[in-house]
Amino acid sequence: MKLRCLLVALLTLLFVRPASAELQIDVTGAVSDPLPLAFPEMIAATPSVEDYGEDIREVIIADLERSGLFRIISENSYIQEFTSINEAPKFNDWKAINAHALVQTAISESGANKLKVEMRLWDVFAENQMKGQSFTTTKDNWRRIAHVIADAIYERLTGEKGYFDTRIVYVSESGPATRRVKRLAIMDQDGENHKFLTSGSSLVLTPRFSPNMQKITYLSYSGTIPKVYILDIETGRQTLVGNFPGMTFAPVFSPDSSKLLLSYANNGKTNIYEMDLKTHKTKRITSPTSIDTSPSYSPDGSQIVFNSDRGGNQQLYVMDADGSNIHRISFGSGRYATPVWSPRGDYIAFTKMANGEFYIGVMYPDGSGERLLASGYLVEAPVWAPNGRVLMYFRQDKGTSRRNAPVKLYTIDLTGYNERMVVTPADASDPAWSPLLP
Repeated sequence: MKLRCLLVALLTLLFVRPASAELQIDVTGAVSDPLPLAFPEMIAATPSVEDYGEDIREVIIADLERSGLFRIISENSYIQEFTSINEAPKFNDWKAINAHALVQTAISESGANKLKVEMRLWDVFAENQMKGQSFTTTKDNWRRIAHVIADAIYERLTGEKGYFDTRIVYVSESGPATRRVKRLAIMDQDGENHKFLTSGSSLVLTPRFSPNMQKITYLSYSGTIPKVYILDIETGRQTLVGNFPGMTFAPVFSPDSSKLLLSYANNGKTNIYEMDLKTHKTKRITSPTSIDTSPSYSPDGSQIVFNSDRGGNQQLYVMDADGSNIHRISFGSGRYATPVWSPRGDYIAFTKMANGEFYIGVMYPDGSGERLLASGYLVEAPVWAPNGRVLMYFRQDKGTSRRNAPVKLYTIDLTGYNERMVVTPADASDPAWSPLLP
């Protein structure tokens, strides 16, 4: 508790600003209170689009509130009632309820099967419009347009890209512990539009998204032989990359998606290899003297972070992409695993095991500034949202036995104070977060 109070005291207060300063949330520091935001009902041009307007507004509000950065003020306190998107706000009415930002929206039909949604975002105390935009989509795509609008509001108020118009691929787990069925599943980042990608006839592990395409690579056991596949989510086309005996983690894509980093055992040692996806030629990057696993590229592809026991204990190391200049970056107590470089390049996330407990943490690429964000009986496998400000991982709390305790997905932001469960139909592990949808 003392540490949290100290952090809040040292960082700039969220809503203190000169009268002329632009309204903006600092997402890099400790957040004491969410931004009070007013969001009146969406104005419907005709009764036929009222339900769409209500549904879209609810999804936008859910996205913003789930980020932990916004608090939607109850409609019961609103003084002004809008009848048109072109009606100017009465700013004193919104100041009276302490709304710092105001969202105006309207919806209408655009052709036989399309919707047009207009959005205006206002800075209440500065009394100016921060953003005005219109969006057109088909009626069956209403949920996605809600995520796009939430991203637009998030970006304008934080200065950071949003992450709501994205998808999650993960391993869905069901059945008894002795006959566990693992299937690849995909859903929107809020858990909606859920569907399975594989049947469960083969064991699947550790899916990983391409950084710039809607493709994933994953590991599948057909019998006892591990195989690596690439699946195009849009077309459903699946390509076999190859058989890799001794592999326990799926590969990861390079930033330009032209290569894969692989780690697998050969002659009793696990090393890191790089594969060119055009030629399928591989080259070994690390030397066969230790166990080197879980590689992850830096966003520019110039460096790789990985974990290794070369120092006698499982720690994190960084090297140049050609395998040179290897240096250790983790020096805390315990063991470190599953490092993942932030899309922004400013942090490396990791799993840590110490004192009989698991942790999700972050550190700077030089190893400094280590912070632990989540802890538990089992928390593991962090992945980044495409804006590099939110992490997802899986958690298993201690039950009567580890075999029957549920496994669930969670998100947490860089402050460490906004952990939220993502609802899935069954147990869930090994998440992968997509880039923003095209």
